[in-house]
Amino acid sequence: MTDPAPAPALTPPRYLSAIQGIFAVILVVSNIASSKLATVHLAGWAPTFDGGTFLFPLTYIFGDVLTEVYGYARSRRVIWFGLAMNLCAALVLALVAVLPTAPGTDGGPFSAIFTFVPRIVLASTAAFFVGEFLNSYVLAKLKVATAGRWLWTRTIGSTLVGQGADTLVFSLIAFAGLLPTDQLWGLIAFNYVYKVALEVLLTPVTYGVVGFLKRAEGRDAYDRHTDFNPFRLRG
Repeated sequence: MTDPAPAPALTPPRYLSAIQGIFAVILVVSNIASSKLATVHLAGWAPTFDGGTFLFPLTYIFGDVLTEVYGYARSRRVIWFGLAMNLCAALVLALVAVLPTAPGTDGGPFSAIFTFVPRIVLASTAAFFVGEFLNSYVLAKLKVATAGRWLWTRTIGSTLVGQGADTLVFSLIAFAGLLPTDQLWGLIAFNYVYKVALEVLLTPVTYGVVGFLKRAEGRDAYDRHTDFNPFRLRG
């Protein structure tokens, strides 16, 4: 079975810059929100989770859309852009946190919150690097294997792999030694289930966005001869 032929792509992508910007903002805000640990009570279960859990899974949905429409190579550049913006935000916040507080003002709350950010950013950077590239790689390979059919199998399948690696790496780096072991593994379990469930629930939205972008951009990437080296920024 041959792959469907998209309309010729004669112009630069119209929506890629906007997607890249939103992607980076979500990543930065998620890392700041991850500084807070929260607990909810669900039918006798009170899981602990970090505040970034609410928003962060959207980065993987964006990653699915980027790879599906524009291909792994463009997705790779967006991932690196997001990581760069995240590190920039972390450095600025860390610098401001250690600056002397002006007389007559109380800078304590700011310093108390954002001196914890560097560990969160280290965890997020390592986890995001591993998880996002795994997510993009698995989706690209599944698309070729399925000849572009059954989008849901690759968005959910890639999320199972990518979010699994991301959640494990992030939680261990960010919270090991800070939380009791049972609470730490409870956090990992809750975060992973939540992230995968959100991907499944938003599958119809992903279908709509992917369909719109393929028509608007005239693109439908197939990564048959792609170099999947995450450190290669060209091609």
